[in-house]
Amino acid sequence: MEEELKCPVCGSLFREPIILPCSHNVCLPCARTIAVQTPEREQHLPALLQPRPAAAAAAAAGPGPACPESGGGGEHADKLSLHSESDSGYGSYAPSLKSPNGVRVLPLGPAPAAAAASSSTAGPSSSLTCPQCHRSASLDPRGLRGFPRNRLLEAIVQRYQQGRAAARCQLCDRSPPEAAAVACEQCEVLYCAACQLKCHPARGPFAKHRLLPPPSLPGGPGKAPPPGGARKLPTCADHELENYSMYCVSCGTPVCYQCLEEGRHGQHEVKALGAMWKQHKTQLSQALNGVSDKAKEAKEFLVQLKNILQQIQENGLDYEACLVAQCDALVDALTRQKAKLLTKVTKEREHKLKVVWDQINHCTLKLRQSTGLMEYCLEVIKENDPSGFLQISDALIKRVQVSQEQWVKGALEPKVSPEFDLTLDSEPLLQSIHQLDFIQMKCRVPPVPLLQLEKCCTRNNSVTLAWRMPPFTHNPVEGYILELDDGDGGQFREVYVGKETLCTIDGLHFNSTYNARVKAFNSSGVGPYSKTVVLQTSDVAWFTFDPSSAHRDIVLSNDNQTATCSSYDDRVVLGTAAFSKGVHYWELHVDRYDNHPDPAFGIARINVVKDMMLGKDDKAWAMYVDNNRSWFMHCNSHTSRTEGGVSKGATVGILLDLNKHSLTFFINGQQQGPPAFENVEGVFMPALSLNRNVQVTLHTGMEVPQGVRQPKLPSN
Repeated sequence: MEEELKCPVCGSLFREPIILPCSHNVCLPCARTIAVQTPEREQHLPALLQPRPAAAAAAAAGPGPACPESGGGGEHADKLSLHSESDSGYGSYAPSLKSPNGVRVLPLGPAPAAAAASSSTAGPSSSLTCPQCHRSASLDPRGLRGFPRNRLLEAIVQRYQQGRAAARCQLCDRSPPEAAAVACEQCEVLYCAACQLKCHPARGPFAKHRLLPPPSLPGGPGKAPPPGGARKLPTCADHELENYSMYCVSCGTPVCYQCLEEGRHGQHEVKALGAMWKQHKTQLSQALNGVSDKAKEAKEFLVQLKNILQQIQENGLDYEACLVAQCDALVDALTRQKAKLLTKVTKEREHKLKVVWDQINHCTLKLRQSTGLMEYCLEVIKENDPSGFLQISDALIKRVQVSQEQWVKGALEPKVSPEFDLTLDSEPLLQSIHQLDFIQMKCRVPPVPLLQLEKCCTRNNSVTLAWRMPPFTHNPVEGYILELDDGDGGQFREVYVGKETLCTIDGLHFNSTYNARVKAFNSSGVGPYSKTVVLQTSDVAWFTFDPSSAHRDIVLSNDNQTATCSSYDDRVVLGTAAFSKGVHYWELHVDRYDNHPDPAFGIARINVVKDMMLGKDDKAWAMYVDNNRSWFMHCNSHTSRTEGGVSKGATVGILLDLNKHSLTFFINGQQQGPPAFENVEGVFMPALSLNRNVQVTLHTGMEVPQGVRQPKLPSN
């Protein structure tokens, strides 16, 4: 984090930092040093704005700009720090200097008296160039005081300096004192290990004293720095008696109540300071989460690279030993060729090591930058100064987002493999020794794919599977074959063949357990199967009405759970689930029921006719009901008239038992007649027909009602 706290001009920790319009920071004394007059209106300063002789002499004598003490300069010293050497604006400047960070600056110089007198009526036009992004900012009549003070950064620097100073023993006669090892709670004295044994033994009157770890901050044991909330609230730069209370989104700056009264921000978007503070903190925290994840991956990646280094060293030694053993078994004619082969192995190893070291250095640099930025942002988030935070939050959020984007795809993947893809054939005849060389490994079948269990999931009666090839796979892969069993322990069958590594299979049985496996193939053949993954579909179905298959007069709302109709004729709508196995129960609540219509509830095939009442064709099985009674209908055949109808607020339940191949209906929790249909087999979808006088809402995932009445057997 220390790099975030250093001034880009002087290279030291920030002192009195100010925020430039480009959102970068610079020390106020350094800003005085690098401010210059614009060429178009370059004039000498009035005598009132000339720098103090002491400050000018110090700037001219030093090797480069530094951050002097800020006291005593006053507002006049901030307005401009340089002047031209001629009235024409093309005179030569004094020799330029460079700061420790390489930023070109111009030292202060005394202003000619004549020029000061001649420019008493015309104010100077001056500017300040950001040392980081090189954007130029013009100074207003207030000079450098016109730039806002970064109080948040100043507080973090002060806390960082305090935390960096280790607690020292208060009784040491060494210079400097030893680092404190313990602190006595009663004596309020810090001791190093030697002084504690000598001056504070654990016996006598000191036996009951409590020794604690030394504090991380100076000020005595147990003392903490004052909380951020104890600092004086910042006041408006234009109205010193007013605290900041609002935030101008258009200007990107905190404002006070009096600023709003004066109408400066009348046409601007103004929001509450606290609300914007929380909003920007949330945005920064969310952006930090992404960088934190990338930093974690980078740390793991560094461990992987270091392991690769070790593997490369070990594998290189193994290859050398094998090569030497093979060559030593050959005749003397192999000696020169052996040296050539050893050279190739060495070059291959050196190349791999160089590539990995380059990756380590590059990744370490990026990780250090990201870590420093994270620590700085976390310190910023800890601050309780809304206005100070909002002054820098936009820039910080952008920096964090840019830092996250620098981890591009492939940046955390090794560029080389620790394996040496070389082999030696030691069986050729003597006349082939001079042609002996390494040969590439022949193409083989792909290895076993790895199932990514964290990405495999089930939803309703659909399963999603994902897989990948193991790292450092050199054999080409042309495609994959995904196999699934029947959900009942039966044989596997192919459900997908292709190049994708993610596949979703729909239309499975509910409350069933499926086994899945995958294998890869190329021109050499089919590789071995992966491990088998077990997937459990949902016990009950969660579904909605299907807008894609509904009649065009059907109107759906409430996330496709509520249905009505724009026509006086009956229209059909289906559910999104398909059932072929198991027991399923769902309900429909009657939200509106006018003029005694005959809605129909039941099940249907996917190709049911949708412009007439449900059950009038051979693709649907339904119960249609009015306000007094109900009938079961299939193929336009009406059966089992039952007393009891529906009204507004009623609930109709449908029980589809595909284990017993039966369909049963309920009204307000009571079974309506006997089981409506038996011997139903195949694939069915929930179905409903209604007109504009009815509105119903679908409820799914319901528990199956118990105690279904069986039909009475006819008496002989």
